[in-house]
Amino acid sequence: MEQQTFVNSEETKEKFPKNVIEKNPFKPTPAFVSASWAALFIGMVSYCVGLWNANMELNEKGYYFTILLFGLFSVISVQKAVRDKMEKIPVTEIYYGISWFTTIASIVLLVVGLWNAELALSEKGFYGMAFTLSLFASVSVQKNTRDLQAFKNQND
Repeated sequence: MEQQTFVNSEETKEKFPKNVIEKNPFKPTPAFVSASWAALFIGMVSYCVGLWNANMELNEKGYYFTILLFGLFSVISVQKAVRDKMEKIPVTEIYYGISWFTTIASIVLLVVGLWNAELALSEKGFYGMAFTLSLFASVSVQKNTRDLQAFKNQND
């Protein structure tokens, strides 16, 4: 089995043969891709089922649902901006900054909402964990999607 190596910096390119460097990007394994999608699905569905069954006003449910969507979009934007910068694709600093700001804002809005909600601590913990799982999984799904596309482009 051939070992794959990720090499990114200029000084390490001088130390490794060209065929080792060209192995970037890696193709994510089907197990990792499946696990990422499963985690995203489980996190989002759990969060939404919790909202559906929650004993709260419809406007509160809408608030928490909007926070989930806002958070998912924000972390995907951060992942894309960070990856673009890493790959030397131009990213404006304002977009990069706004992506981080909105990610932090979505987390703060969820925390403030849960802090002030009249929910049991177990319910608050449930929403926090489902939200966190969803955000992390969306970053993984975005990374896998981009890695698979880069791998496909490299092998065409």
